[in-house]
Amino acid sequence: MATVPAPVAESAGWLRGVVAQLHRRLRQVDNADSLTPSQSAALNRLYREGPATQGELAAAEHVRQQSMATTLSALDSLGYLARSRDPADGRRTVLSVSELGAKTVQGIRQHRDEWLAHALAAELTAEELETVRQALPLLQRVAQH
Repeated sequence: MATVPAPVAESAGWLRGVVAQLHRRLRQVDNADSLTPSQSAALNRLYREGPATQGELAAAEHVRQQSMATTLSALDSLGYLARSRDPADGRRTVLSVSELGAKTVQGIRQHRDEWLAHALAAELTAEELETVRQALPLLQRVAQH
């Protein structure tokens, strides 16, 4: 990897720390019926990307199949998952988000968005908020790199 100027490296470290802190704070806003981070990640992945098998989810989340089985069992017991047979291979089970699971994800997202909107309004001036708004496309471009 190419060497970057010190100010860029410092900014990168600061940005990483701020994003991590904001991520932790958003997870604390509500506990989503006490979902663990791995349960939340699996449920959100299914919500965003659509149906998947246990093996596909385990690979996408970089965990062992046994760990994913435990995670999915907990989500299933809460009624957040729907299961169906894979039309291409009837031996495999395809998982998707149930109606209750989708409502839960949407509710969590709405609550977090509301918290963040209130925090932005309380902490930033109109000019600062505009600066944040202008930076968002740039940060999105970096995230997609």
